Amino acid sequence: MLKAYKYRIYPTKEQEEYFAKVFGCVRFIYNKMLHDRIEHYKQTGEMLNNTPAQYKKEYSFLKEVDSLALSNAQLNLEKAYKKFFRDKKTAFPKFKKKKGYQSYTTNNQNGTVTLEGSYLKVPKLKTKIKIKQHRQFEGKIKSVTISKTPTGKYYASILVEEEIKELPKIDKKVGIDLGIKEFAILSDGTKVENPKWLRKTEKRIKIIQKSLLRKQKTKQKL
Repeated sequence: MLKAYKYRIYPTKEQEEYFAKVFGCVRFIYNKMLHDRIEHYKQTGEMLNNTPAQYKKEYSFLKEVDSLALSNAQLNLEKAYKKFFRDKKTAFPKFKKKKGYQSYTTNNQNGTVTLEGSYLKVPKLKTKIKIKQHRQFEGKIKSVTISKTPTGKYYASILVEEEIKELPKIDKKVGIDLGIKEFAILSDGTKVENPKWLRKTEKRIKIIQKSLLRKQKTKQKL
């Protein structure tokens, strides 16, 4: 099972500069590939199967960032195209803007993405990023998405492949009696308390009932 864990990260100035470069390259390759596909279709009536690799010779700055981030930009573009052709209500893929929310995704290949203590390691970045890991997880890291909000905060969303733990199988059978004071009473004597929301609902019902009784008594007097 895949599950994402989102954490706040605190990059240094140098790390922020690198992230800005990756955000820019991901946005550039997405927009460039989209533009070329549109123009190619206008001229030939056929779809263009372009990839980030073929642009690196002309735009050498693309070699300075994580190649997996560029590949994921291509995948996102292809998903947008497929969604457009599959669902008539979906708008045609739009060009990405420089302002606002920025992000890129990279994959974990043989330990290129690791979380050790309070630091996160990502490809192409020599230094580790300080991270506030408020929740622990067990499993293999599949990918990480680095993002920057319009307010300047940075986050890392780590996608983890977790193992589903099966509950132990038992032959024991129990009967369940739903009650009012207790939520349920099992045949073995175990009592399950009412959840808080149920107690609040019961109180609310009692208030409404009292209000209705007062109204009925008032009508009878009239």
